[in-house]
Amino acid sequence: MTGLDSWYAYMKSHDTKALWDLLHPDAVFESPVVHSPQRGRDITFKYLASAEKVLGGPGFTYVGEWKSADGAVLEFKTMIDGIEVNGVDIITFDSDGRITHFKVMVRPLKAINMLHRLMAEQLAAQS
Repeated sequence: MTGLDSWYAYMKSHDTKALWDLLHPDAVFESPVVHSPQRGRDITFKYLASAEKVLGGPGFTYVGEWKSADGAVLEFKTMIDGIEVNGVDIITFDSDGRITHFKVMVRPLKAINMLHRLMAEQLAAQS
């Protein structure tokens, strides 16, 4: 199973242990609303688990996929509170298939503002 296969399996199962195991200890997460990269497995896990709860409802779907030797760009869309969210996950994997870098980009601005609020609430609930 490749790293990308493992990511898709996690998105289907919502198994947080599988997410933890998929992350490299030095993983970096880049948020569309936080200026600085978040470094380390703990914080990357917290962001991705929160994002899955905020975005990963029944309407979430990947609509495009572009792969390279060590990563992928996955375009997604979903609807939250009547706002269509469109974005991309840019994921880099190491040779063992673990995520080393995860960047999220989202549009439109209305969606970014809503996600900023919802993610802040979800992250605060995890603390």
